[in-house]
Amino acid sequence: MVYVKWFFRIVAFVLVFGTLGYVLPRHDVARITGTEVIRMDFSSFNRMFYAQSDSGNVEGETRDLRLINTYKRKTWLFGFIPRDSYGVMVYRNEDTGWIWPPYFKFDSSDLQAEASNLQSTAADPQWVVITQYGWRNRFFTIYPNAIAIRPIDSPDDSPFPWFNVFFFVFVGVAWLFIRAMWRQFRERSVDPAMERAGEAWDAADAQIDERRGRFRKWLDSWKSKPKRY
Repeated sequence: MVYVKWFFRIVAFVLVFGTLGYVLPRHDVARITGTEVIRMDFSSFNRMFYAQSDSGNVEGETRDLRLINTYKRKTWLFGFIPRDSYGVMVYRNEDTGWIWPPYFKFDSSDLQAEASNLQSTAADPQWVVITQYGWRNRFFTIYPNAIAIRPIDSPDDSPFPWFNVFFFVFVGVAWLFIRAMWRQFRERSVDPAMERAGEAWDAADAQIDERRGRFRKWLDSWKSKPKRY
């Protein structure tokens, strides 16, 4: 039973951690090398990682997809620890609409134009900060979604992920607050109710035993007594 509990706890932790790792925003320092629009064929697996019909894009197994090609500074998960190494990264540029995740992005066309305007070369680089969410997986053809782009003067101007810090602080405080409320509720309502239920059960059990004893005595009274000679 203990192993089952730990199994469900680990599964819940992985699901929560994976969802946060996908949804929370990250800030990538990059240099835009080009933009393009490709014809994308969706599979049954990667379809969930792209915009849905009510986000303003066409629903279907095949449609156009805006891409932003970059040369970026690599970062760890959640964007907390930047590393001094670079590599290529491709972002998709899709509206999120009113659905999940709640970024309410409706300006993918404007963002594509802004990305095209900020293109640069290695000889004369123009560094930008790309706010994005999602994962990059080459095997399943999954791209992170770019939310915003702003120019910076140097690749060392790496922004601190304030939103993620405040988010985790808020979640921690909310968890402690809910836990304290639950403890008070349990002490004031649940524990007394359980105690009363236990007392009622004990009383009912004692009453049943008493009636059972009376019934046995009644049966014994009907037994024939041994004859005396």
